[in-house]
Amino acid sequence: MSADSIKKSVFDAKLAAPARLADAVSDAIAAALLDGRIAPGEALPAEGEIAREFGVSKPIAREALRQLTSAGLVSTQQGKVARAKEINGEPLDRIYGYAVRSSLERLREANEMRRVVETGIGRLAAERREKSGLVLMQRALDEMRRALKEPEGFTEADILFHLGMALATGNTMIRVQMEGMRAVQREVSELFSRRSNRTDADWNATVERHQQIYEAIVAGDANLAQQRIEIHFEAADVASFEVADKLGDGKDRRR
Repeated sequence: MSADSIKKSVFDAKLAAPARLADAVSDAIAAALLDGRIAPGEALPAEGEIAREFGVSKPIAREALRQLTSAGLVSTQQGKVARAKEINGEPLDRIYGYAVRSSLERLREANEMRRVVETGIGRLAAERREKSGLVLMQRALDEMRRALKEPEGFTEADILFHLGMALATGNTMIRVQMEGMRAVQREVSELFSRRSNRTDADWNATVERHQQIYEAIVAGDANLAQQRIEIHFEAADVASFEVADKLGDGKDRRR
């Protein structure tokens, strides 16, 4: 972004008074990022330009950029201008990752949250059926079938399927939330795949549950999509948490 473009007031630079100034500045910049006035990858003004635009000091502008960086909306590097990032679930993914690795109880809670969220996502996906999401779900199913008995590849295909379900809603914030739950998905899927007694029939049953979810969404049947997601969670969770209980503190969890 050039100095000329700053004169066009990309930001809403009228700060609400007596709030923390850095918070007000970061809110205004975030609004410009999220409503598309600043595109992903585009350079933000330098600290000094931001300070002049908002009528604040450079330390206040610096703190506002730090907040945006922590939120995952801006990327910064030493000696380079800050750049806008596409909104994604990375910050949530880090938080959930720390949580599910800290204790079995946090893993249970996170997966309970995931079940509540994904049943609603499945319903909305069935109502809207955005093509990009349906295409991704079908691709994920194909990858699951190719990755049978390969836990790492199967886990990545599983995560891709659920992202596709989120994309099928056409809702950006739902997509961000699903990206944020990747750490939970990965942990449960890896536990599920670590069962020593997992049979060929079991691997195929997991794929079939995903196939049934996909078919319900493609058919536009919201009730059936929700029902099949609940069935999938019931089957996957029981086995996964049985493994987790047996592992005990093997993954450095504290009960």
